Amino acid sequence: MRNLYPPVEPHDQGMLDVGDGHRVYWEVSGNPAGKPVVFLHGGPGGGTAPLHRRMFDPAAYRIVLVDQRGSGRSTPSVVVAGDEALVANTTWHLVSDLERLRELLGIERWQLFGGSWGATLAMAYAQTHPERVTEIVLRGVFLLRAAELDWMYRGGAGHLFPEAWAEFSALVPDGEDPLAAYHRQLGDRSAVVSARAAAAWSLWEGAAVSLVPNRAASAIYADPAFAVAFARIALHYFTHHGWLAEDQLLRDAGKLAGIPGRIVQGRYDAVCPPVTAWELHRAWPGSELRVLPQAGHSVADPGVLEALIEATDEFRP
Repeated sequence: MRNLYPPVEPHDQGMLDVGDGHRVYWEVSGNPAGKPVVFLHGGPGGGTAPLHRRMFDPAAYRIVLVDQRGSGRSTPSVVVAGDEALVANTTWHLVSDLERLRELLGIERWQLFGGSWGATLAMAYAQTHPERVTEIVLRGVFLLRAAELDWMYRGGAGHLFPEAWAEFSALVPDGEDPLAAYHRQLGDRSAVVSARAAAAWSLWEGAAVSLVPNRAASAIYADPAFAVAFARIALHYFTHHGWLAEDQLLRDAGKLAGIPGRIVQGRYDAVCPPVTAWELHRAWPGSELRVLPQAGHSVADPGVLEALIEATDEFRP
């Protein structure tokens, strides 16, 4: 079993003013002269954590973490500022923020590492700026297509987790689309209504994230502060279809030709089923797909961390 690299602390960090009233938190750890890699967190709205630095050899990599607009330590925070944090907060703003950060840090080209929503953002950035990307490592691929949203939020995954789905769907009035219902309730003036919707949204994802129920892996979804950011930002993106055309990221995967890719996918990923990873692999020249037979969506599932670290080790200088 491949272990995480030892804990490492940032040697540089700051708040980047990206305009529109937003300032994004960034940090750098590992080797200051090492190969640049940027970690793109999930959600959207998930934020970064010290664990994320440990997927890269700190002697070989210059490890960049960034909290996306409205998330984590970036300001304004959706937890504190609410709708203010959603103004000028789109996929393409995040792509632009990454370019500003790359330029600030004096990085010519970097490796992208992203899971779930982080994989969506990695694809959007790489297809916009392929000349700035050395390699891409993805996990639990999500491309924000209608079929993927239908599966997770309109009943598909509910066939696997009927108890949790019953609790999630209990807040959806008859005849109303679940995404629209949750988006409306999260914006409700009543703090009770909004908090209840955020908790239910987050707990539904937590119920489906692991192949086998894992308290440690799903506990974060029960945290009220995490739930608010996770639900509000996710619904903001999902109800706007990520500001992407349908199938855009799959359609334009040919733009990644010449960029090596490693895709790590759980066979029983109930949040992001493997068909999306398979279709991306087939459309992306130079990608390799590794399907893990005992894993779901969680990075804590068997074999996931090992496969991801093997991928980043493979691309070490």
